[in-house]
Amino acid sequence: MIALATPLILGSCSGDLSALDPAGPYADAIANLWWVMLVGAGLIFALVISLFLLVLYRPGFGSALSARRWMIFGGLILPVPVLLTLIVYGLAKGEYLLGAWQNEPVIARVEAQARMWKWEFAYPDMDLSDDATGVLHIPVGGVVEVSVTSTDVIHSFWIPRLAGKIDAIPGHTTRLRIKADAPGRYGGICAEYCGTGHSAMRFVVEAHPPEIYRQRLTELTTAKADR
Repeated sequence: MIALATPLILGSCSGDLSALDPAGPYADAIANLWWVMLVGAGLIFALVISLFLLVLYRPGFGSALSARRWMIFGGLILPVPVLLTLIVYGLAKGEYLLGAWQNEPVIARVEAQARMWKWEFAYPDMDLSDDATGVLHIPVGGVVEVSVTSTDVIHSFWIPRLAGKIDAIPGHTTRLRIKADAPGRYGGICAEYCGTGHSAMRFVVEAHPPEIYRQRLTELTTAKADR
């Protein structure tokens, strides 16, 4: 059964909306955190099961230690350093995602506005908005800051292969950093149930080489002016 299930499990780790198939450093940090948590949980689970089997099949195992010592070692000495290590690691990754400990400049800024049930994008550096295509354009190889807000209810902006989730809150602007390592198209979704049209509230991120990024935005500006 394990042999049959392994290809299915591995296959589910990839795909356009897979957070375990990162295409940028921010998504990679989240994937690494997930794997570390999984391995840590797996080791603790294996230890507990091993102790259970030893007690079950070897009566008297552990009787040299009193019940009080078992509780101290198993309930305090083992969990506390493990949990503290995981918490510190998780907080460090969170600070990295927020932009701490980084000297890399933001090379582009975009605005994402959620409304039932679509995403509208604007490019303040070029005074351009695009509310028709559901496509967000970004340059490759640099940090892009996305300012996210909503016009109605709370939505959640998520590009699984490029970054984590961030809420789109009415009357408030939240900011998220994303970065794509290679040109391509990446799927984005609303990750917060927001009504009957929630499942169709998707968008696409197109990552362009830096030398043609502004050219692409200029083409959008021209096309919009012609409509």
